[in-house]
Amino acid sequence: MYSKLITKKIFLALFAVALVFTSCKDKEAEAEESANLSIEFEKYELENGLDVVLHQDKSDPIVSVAIQYGVGSNREKTGRTGFAHLFEHMLFQESENVPQDQFFKKIQDAGGTLNGGTWKDGTIYYEIVPKNALEMVLWMESDRMGYLINTVTESAFYNQQEVVQNEKRQRVDNRPYGHTNWVLDKNLYPEGHPYNWQVIGELVDLQNATVDDVREFYDKFYGPNNATIVLAGDFNKDEAKKLIEKYFGEIKRRQEVLPLDPQPVTLEESKRLYHEDNFATAPQLNMVWPTIHQYTEDAYALDFLAEILSSGKKAPLYKVLVKEKDLTARTAAYNNSQEIAGEFHIIITANEGVDLDDVEAGIDEAFTLFETEGVTERDIERIKAGLETQFYNGISSVLGKSFQLAQYNVFAGDPGFIEKDIENIKEVTKEDVMRVYEQYIKDKPYVMTSFVPKGQMELIADNSVKAPVVEEEIKENVEKTIEDSNEAIAKTPSAFDRSIEPEQGPTPKLNIPDTWTATLSNGMEVYGIEQNEIPTVNFSLVIEGGHLLDDKDKNGVANLMTDIMMEGTANKTPEQLEEEIEMLGANINMYTTKESIVVSGNTLVRNFDETMKLVEEILLEPRWDQEEFGRIKTKTINDIKRSESNPNTVANNVYNKLLYGEDHIFSLPTTGTVESVEAITIEDLKQFYNRNFSPSISTFHIVGKIDKDKTLKNLNRLEKRWEAKEVTIPEYPIANTRDKASLYFVDIPDAKQSVINIGYIALPRTDPDFYPAEVMNYKLGGSFSGNVNLILREEKGYTYGARTGFSGSKIPGTFTASSSVRTNTTGESVDIFKTQIAEYKNGISEEDLEFTKNALIKSNARRFETQFSLLGMLQEMSSYDLPMNYIENEEAVIRNMTLEQHKELANKYLDESKMAYLVVGDAATQFAQFRDMGFDEVVLLDKNGEEIKLQEVAQ
Repeated sequence: MYSKLITKKIFLALFAVALVFTSCKDKEAEAEESANLSIEFEKYELENGLDVVLHQDKSDPIVSVAIQYGVGSNREKTGRTGFAHLFEHMLFQESENVPQDQFFKKIQDAGGTLNGGTWKDGTIYYEIVPKNALEMVLWMESDRMGYLINTVTESAFYNQQEVVQNEKRQRVDNRPYGHTNWVLDKNLYPEGHPYNWQVIGELVDLQNATVDDVREFYDKFYGPNNATIVLAGDFNKDEAKKLIEKYFGEIKRRQEVLPLDPQPVTLEESKRLYHEDNFATAPQLNMVWPTIHQYTEDAYALDFLAEILSSGKKAPLYKVLVKEKDLTARTAAYNNSQEIAGEFHIIITANEGVDLDDVEAGIDEAFTLFETEGVTERDIERIKAGLETQFYNGISSVLGKSFQLAQYNVFAGDPGFIEKDIENIKEVTKEDVMRVYEQYIKDKPYVMTSFVPKGQMELIADNSVKAPVVEEEIKENVEKTIEDSNEAIAKTPSAFDRSIEPEQGPTPKLNIPDTWTATLSNGMEVYGIEQNEIPTVNFSLVIEGGHLLDDKDKNGVANLMTDIMMEGTANKTPEQLEEEIEMLGANINMYTTKESIVVSGNTLVRNFDETMKLVEEILLEPRWDQEEFGRIKTKTINDIKRSESNPNTVANNVYNKLLYGEDHIFSLPTTGTVESVEAITIEDLKQFYNRNFSPSISTFHIVGKIDKDKTLKNLNRLEKRWEAKEVTIPEYPIANTRDKASLYFVDIPDAKQSVINIGYIALPRTDPDFYPAEVMNYKLGGSFSGNVNLILREEKGYTYGARTGFSGSKIPGTFTASSSVRTNTTGESVDIFKTQIAEYKNGISEEDLEFTKNALIKSNARRFETQFSLLGMLQEMSSYDLPMNYIENEEAVIRNMTLEQHKELANKYLDESKMAYLVVGDAATQFAQFRDMGFDEVVLLDKNGEEIKLQEVAQ
C-alpha cells in the first residue's frame, strides 16, 4: 500500500550554530536553543502516485491540509493561457458530492479558512481547520481531485471566466505599472517558452476558453500522480493514513506528467520598450537580465547579489540614485530563479519628472561603484544573519510548515531538502557574488521598460520602442444567459457512498493562553504571553496619539516622525544603525496609525536584550539628521503624488473626508498632503517629539519564548531613562448626521474597474453593541460566504470580491460596504449593495444564524497559533481595556444571539437610505446613470473630495 516510506528529522542546529551572530554571548544556550527545534515528517506514496507528507504538531488543536499540483502556467500553450489559474477558481465551485458554493461555506462552518494559489510553476490549495474537521477536509479535497469534472457546466465556467477577468482588471489593468510584467516576459522569453505569458492569462484566451478545454486540462494535470498532499498539525498519524487511503486511494492515475527540463534563455541584444501608463504619476524603469533556474549554486549567489546591490544604505544603487543624485527615494533588486529559468530584476520608480535616461546612467554608475568596492565578508555575514529569524518565522504556523514541505517535495523531490537548501545558502562566498555579477549582469543584454505618465514621453529612456500593450475597451454590459442541461450529474463509481459528509466530532475547547501584565514606575504598561514553540520574540511599543496629534495646518508630522527616528541615532549614523539591526538578525520597524505611533520588532530570544538596547536608543536618542529628513520628505511627497492615481487610495481618502467632515483630523490622510508635507520642518518634528512621546501613554506588548521576569529585566533601562510627561490627546466631536442617500462620483478616466465604498459613521470599538454588530454583519458581508459576495462575485461575476464590515476604535468608526467591480456593471453593483443592505434588515434564516455562530466560535481554535496573532490579541486588550477573558465573553455574545436580536441590530445600525455611496471610476461612461437611480443627491467630486459643478464639466 505504502510503496515508499521515509522518516526524517530536520535539525535547524545545522544552520543556526554554523552562523556567526555578533551579539551572542552564550554559545551553549544558542546551541541548545537551536537543537531543541526540529521538523519531523514522514513521506510515503500511494499506489496511484499521490505523494503524502505528514508532520505532527500538537501545539494547537488545528490541522493544515495542503495539496500542491505540479501544474502552473508553465504547462499551458500559446493561445490557451490562463487555464491553470482559471482552473484554480473552478475547483472551488462544486464537485459530484460537494454542492455549488459549499467549499467555502463548509470550511467556514467548521471554523476553518481556505484558499488557493497559482503561479508559473505550480498550484496549491489549502485549508486550516480545528482538528475535528480533518476528515471533512480530506473528503472535500479528494472529491475535487477525483470527482469534479462531471460538474463543470457552461454557466459555472462562464461565471469564473468573468471573476478571473475582474481579478486581472483589479490587479493589472487598474493600477500603475500593472502591465510591466507582461511587457518584460514577452520580450525576455521567446514565443512558446512556458514563461512567455502571464499566470492570469491573456484576456482573449480567457474569453475564448471552452469547457472542453478545461476537461482536457484537468484530465492531464489534476491526477494524484501529479500531486503532493501535506498534513501538518494535531492529528493521529495512523488514523490519518487510513483516511488518506480511504478518500484518495481509489482515485485513478491520470496521464503521466513528466518534469520540465530547465529552459534558460539568452538575449542576443538588449531590448528597450516604453508604455504610457494611464495610472502612473511618476516614471518607472525596469531592467531584467536572464539568469538560471532555482536550487543551483549560481541562483543562491544571485540572491545575495540583489541584496548587496539594492538593500540598505550601503547599497551602491542607494548611494548613487538616492543619496548622490536624488533621482528616486527607493531602490529594489531581486533574483527570481524559478523551476526552469531565472531572471534578475532592478526596479526604480523615479521621482516625479525625472528623465529615465538619468536613472539608467545612475544604475551604470552604481555598477561601477560596486565593481570598485567589491563584496566584503561582513556583507555576506549580515545577509546570513537574518536568515535564521526568517526561517523560524516561516515555520511559526502549521500552514507555513505545510507550504515548505510541499514546495520542497514538488520541486526538489524531498520534503527534507531544507537541509541542503540551508547548506547551499551557507556556502555562498563573496567570490561567488562577484562571479555571478560578471557572468550574468555586467555588460550583458537585458530587457528595459520605461513606463511613464501619459503625455510625458520626454521621460522615456532613449532608443525605446512602443510596447504593444492591449488595453480593454469599456463596453456596455451585456448579460449572457447560459442554459445548462437539466440532466442529473453523472456520478463516478466509488467503493463507498461519497455523498455522505463525514461527521466532525466534538469541537476543541477554547484554550486562551495565559496573559501577564505589569506597570512600570514611569507609567508604561506591559502585556505579555509566553509561547515556547520557536526561539523568537515579537514585540510592539504602542504610543497613543499618532495622527490624532497632528496639527491640521501641519498634517503629516506624526507620519514623518516614524521615518526620521529610524534614520540613525545620536551615536549612530543611519548606515550604522541599519547594520547593527541586520547583524542581530532582527527587524525593527516604526509606523504611524490614526491613533498611535508603533515601534514593532521581531528577533531571536538570545538577541532580545541587544535588540531592545537599539530600540531604547532609537526612542530616546534621535539623530534628527537634516539630510535624511530632506530625503524622507521627498519620498513622502512622491508617494502621495503616486497615490493620487490609485483608485483605491483616492476612494479611501475621499470616503474619510465625506464621512468625518472637514473639521475632523481623520478627514485628512495620515501621510499628509503635498502642500502640508512641503511646509513641515525638522523643528516641527522635534516639537512633536518633545510634547507627545511619553511612557505615560505607552504600552509594551511581547509574545515569545521569554517569561515575565526576563522581559521586565530587559525593560529596566528603558524604565529608568524614559521619564513620563503629561500628554493631552485632542478629542474631535463626531456623529452620524447623515439624513439622505447621496451618490458621490470621482472621475478616473478610462478606469477598467469602479471602486465602490458605501457607508456612514457607526460605532466605536468600546460601544457594548460593537461586537454584536460585527456578529450581525457576518452573513451580510463578513466573509466569502456573505450575501454581497455570493451575488456580486459567485452569481454575477462582476467582481473579485465584495465585503461589508464595521471598523471602530476608541473613536467611532464606520460601517462600510465595498468592492471593485467591472466598469460596465457599476450602476447595477451599487444597486445590489443597496438592495442587499435593505433586505438584510428583514432578518436571516435559522440556518444562516447557525452558520454565523459556528464560523465565529469554532474559528477560535486557530486564533492563538502564531506569535503575531497573539500580539494582536494583546494590543486589542490594552487598547480597549478588555478583560483577559474577553474572547470568552465574545463567544457568549455569539452563542446567545437570537434571530430577534440579530434583526434588531440590523435595523439599528444599517440604514441604506442615509448612507454615502462613493464611486471612483470612469465618469464618461458611468456617471449619468445615477441621476435616475433614486438617490437624494448625485454629486461629482474631484480627487480631493471637492464638488465639481456640472457646468464646469460642460465647459
